Amino acid sequence: MESLLIEGTVQTPIVKFDGVHGFFEIKGKSNPENAVEFYRPILVWLDEYIKAPAAFTTVNFKLEYFNTSSSKSILHILEKFETIYEAKKEVIINWYYEKGDIDMLEAATDYESLIHAPFKMIGTTDLV
Repeated sequence: MESLLIEGTVQTPIVKFDGVHGFFEIKGKSNPENAVEFYRPILVWLDEYIKAPAAFTTVNFKLEYFNTSSSKSILHILEKFETIYEAKKEVIINWYYEKGDIDMLEAATDYESLIHAPFKMIGTTDLV
């Protein structure tokens, strides 16, 4: 499976998905004008990955900020990884947040309560 790479902008995150090695990263700010449109190709790519996932999948979210419209798309992405986990494949979701950013930690906690897959919150001083 070919990798998915989307260069980040001031409004959108960097997306690096490597299906062969099971490594996924979304990093930066997610404030696209149309979140559904931005995240659609990511979700379509994940639908293909779900068919034959790696034995171990590592997901790193390193978001500085995301808007309300992005939050639903992020949930849909997390649900894709939950599907892989429920198929008895190993998955770990690492949610990095800036130490002291209570809002981002709360968002991660909310997602963790909705997603049935291993979730780890990692406070850091260096998101970028």
